[in-house]
Amino acid sequence: MKKIIIILTALLLAFSAQAQKKSYVVGFYNLENLFDIYDDPAKNDEEFLPDGKNKWTEERYNIKLHNMAKVIRAMKDDNKRWHTLLGISEIENRLVVEDLVSDPQIAEANYQIVHYDSPDRRGVDVALLYKPEQFKYLDSESIPFTFEGSKVEITLDQAAQDYFRTRDILVVRGMIDGEQIAVYVTHTPSRRGGKGGDLRSRCMEIIYNHSRELEAKYPGIKIIVMGDMNDDPSDDSQSIWMHGRPTIAETTPEDFFNPFYTMHADGYGSLAYQGKWNLFDIIHVNYNLAVAPQGGLKIQPIVKGKYYGRVFHKPFMTQQSGQYKGTPFRTFSSGAFIGGFSDHYPTYIVISK
Repeated sequence: MKKIIIILTALLLAFSAQAQKKSYVVGFYNLENLFDIYDDPAKNDEEFLPDGKNKWTEERYNIKLHNMAKVIRAMKDDNKRWHTLLGISEIENRLVVEDLVSDPQIAEANYQIVHYDSPDRRGVDVALLYKPEQFKYLDSESIPFTFEGSKVEITLDQAAQDYFRTRDILVVRGMIDGEQIAVYVTHTPSRRGGKGGDLRSRCMEIIYNHSRELEAKYPGIKIIVMGDMNDDPSDDSQSIWMHGRPTIAETTPEDFFNPFYTMHADGYGSLAYQGKWNLFDIIHVNYNLAVAPQGGLKIQPIVKGKYYGRVFHKPFMTQQSGQYKGTPFRTFSSGAFIGGFSDHYPTYIVISK
């Protein structure tokens, strides 16, 4: 009898420890042109004004805010907890992010904002939302996109390089559960106008080199790189210049683990274009977060015990009929406002000790 009591006590203690195990959701969401309704001479926002091409009225703006917040809330309800960190892209300025986090659906999360204005010619930036109860902010930096010192073979001539402007790269450093974390948020140069992969490769080269400097400066730091990469996991920008590896077993201290690599190979996608699924919304983790000792923060499998990332979508986020049935339910279609959400699904990972 005494032996049974000891066994039951041990099992109870183990269950209690597991129940108290803290886990943190870290994700990324392209909000698809979250512009305010005001004219900013420094931004290319003419289409997103009440008298502009998109007739971007206060009513439409509020619908867009409500929809974005609805998705963030749905992820919270699904995970039974708010994101600790949520990177976002395609935002016009800090105002739209402040309006977003104030939406009644997500206001209780008390999200804090890290944002810098970028020189992007489209007028969009990236930002990071964080829960201050879980992430202790230390510092941040906005890293400009430059061509200096690149080993990537750039196809633009010097005049085109001088003219080129894109989003800066955001890096935020802080603490989670006593461990130092750095988060990069990026929105690499798009494919519009036939822009080459060399621009996206250069962006990832900048991030990779900067992350290596951080690892040298802060030994043991855990690093997350997230964003709309405008490339799939197997493309050169991700697999070569970001050193993204398909599995943890293949990840060395010089590499990053890309949990969305095998997911894309298995048919998962975060956006669809011309009938093909792409997975551009990628989250990488460095070796320290992929291969952590017992008791340290580490990425966890979350889908079927097999995948370490998730592409989040619900029926309300998906087009239910017509030509684009089954793809992300976006804000505009063929120039018409249809009141959807985004042309991208959000993605996330989970880390815990």
